[in-house]
Amino acid sequence: MKKIAVFLTLLLSASLPSFAQQTWSLKACLDYGLQHFGSVRIAQYQQETANEQARQALGTYLPQVSATGNFTDNLKLQSTLLPAGFAGPEPKRISLGSKYQTVASAQLTQTIYDKAALLGLKAAAPNQKLADLSMRQTKEEIIYNIASNYYQVFIVKQQIALLKDNLDRTEKVLNVLRLQRDNGVIQAIDVTNTEVTYNNTRSQLALSESNLALALNRLKYQMGLTQDQDVNVSDSLLLRQTPQAEVNQFNAPGLVSYQKAATNLELQKLQLQRIKAGYQPTVSFTASYGSMALGNQFADGFRNFTGFGSVGLRLNVPIFDGFQRDAQYKQQRLTILTQEEQLRMNVAAFGLQFNNAQTQIQKASTSIQNDERTVKQAQEVYNVVTLQYKQGTKSLTDLINADNSYRQSQSNFINSLINFYQARLDLEQSQGTLLTFYNQL
Repeated sequence: MKKIAVFLTLLLSASLPSFAQQTWSLKACLDYGLQHFGSVRIAQYQQETANEQARQALGTYLPQVSATGNFTDNLKLQSTLLPAGFAGPEPKRISLGSKYQTVASAQLTQTIYDKAALLGLKAAAPNQKLADLSMRQTKEEIIYNIASNYYQVFIVKQQIALLKDNLDRTEKVLNVLRLQRDNGVIQAIDVTNTEVTYNNTRSQLALSESNLALALNRLKYQMGLTQDQDVNVSDSLLLRQTPQAEVNQFNAPGLVSYQKAATNLELQKLQLQRIKAGYQPTVSFTASYGSMALGNQFADGFRNFTGFGSVGLRLNVPIFDGFQRDAQYKQQRLTILTQEEQLRMNVAAFGLQFNNAQTQIQKASTSIQNDERTVKQAQEVYNVVTLQYKQGTKSLTDLINADNSYRQSQSNFINSLINFYQARLDLEQSQGTLLTFYNQL
């Protein structure tokens, strides 16, 4: 692995422009993305929303104070007829009230007992926990997406470096073959075959460079960078060290997706209790105080105020609501049963994902070891055949076959690298250890 790593590193460094530009390691990309990608801000807003919802729930059990003011101009006063003998021998019509009336008052209500409101206060903790879990899930998604795209960029760069090296080797062989053709040593068809290989390599190089541009654009998006910003990915540690992934025992409750579902279920059960609590009476304390001015002249409506006030207890007892609350209660029970069944299905899916990730990491680990040995062997064969061809002991067909085998082994090794890195990410995700993976970089 070390020889291959050194070889690939030298090729990569030779193919990159030598100008001063910031290089981004995987850790640097993750650090930037965790600070600047938009979903992080959305998760922060959700946390702040949960805090405000907790304050709102607490507010239902705090005193509610309001004040009102009212000025009335009775354009036509109500009148009544006094019967005869009450205010004289004849019936008499009199007006009731005053033309102008000003009232200012304040009211206070304090809940003493409301079971539904108390349960609302209890829901604040799981609601905040849910927002925190959403933040953790957001970070894990960012880590997964950035790392996956980073590996894609890095591997494509290795492919480009190998293709450039193959192109250079093929060009050198092609120059020799053209000279041999001109001297009549070989046939023109031998040169044409090598030219086809050369042109195919150039096409593969152009395709890889296009893929690199696309991969970089995806990486910049996942990091929260604008598309016009440059990103130079260079992390030789990925080649110097074979990636390792620690396989833990499957633990569904440790997954953020499981914890979110369990917390949601807890909130739904609290909502069921709140609906049931709606059958219970509520008790509240009330108090009011105000002042009123009356007069038949406009100015009298704003002077000589007379105060008034009251205190009391208010009892509200639900008796019959047309079975609405009963229907709400049954709907909520069905919602809980649905989420419980969904959670059981999710646990089975999480287990499947974990088992598949284990299988993939084992397969990828075996492939990368085999392909590493194959590259080394193919390189040795190519070097020997090249020397023997120059000495005239091997034919051109042998040289072309050795070259093709070497190219194929390089391609297989590159594919094994990306498969291994992706399998490691999938395993970390299935174990719920992406944050640990990030912290250990």
